[in-house]
Amino acid sequence: QVQLVESGGGVVQTGGSLRLSCAAAGRTFSTYAMGWFRQAPGKERVFVAAISWNGGSTYYAGSVKGRFTISRDNAKNTVYLQMNSLTPEDTAVYYCPADLLRNGAYYVQDYAYWGQGTQVTVSS
Repeated sequence: QVQLVESGGGVVQTGGSLRLSCAAAGRTFSTYAMGWFRQAPGKERVFVAAISWNGGSTYYAGSVKGRFTISRDNAKNTVYLQMNSLTPEDTAVYYCPADLLRNGAYYVQDYAYWGQGTQVTVSS
């Protein structure tokens, strides 16, 4: 079992930055990959970024590449998402799921455990 709690969301103006955090508990954090997904109102949950168990490999959706950075601190059982140059299109609830079987995945169904999410709102 893995418990995940996201934090760091809020309201920011266009062009601003936010850093999301996701604290994990339960299974040894350094043994599994992590991801970030987001879901805007009325839309499907979509992939944002993923990071391998040791942080050696990272993956990004095209829409965030160059603006967002995923990282992890295995000593703190925490994964981060640094978001820069935010636009209203980034407004969504952001989730950090755990992938216990692969080393970074793109699909919702590949992730076994999910947090409750944190709301990010970018105002124009």
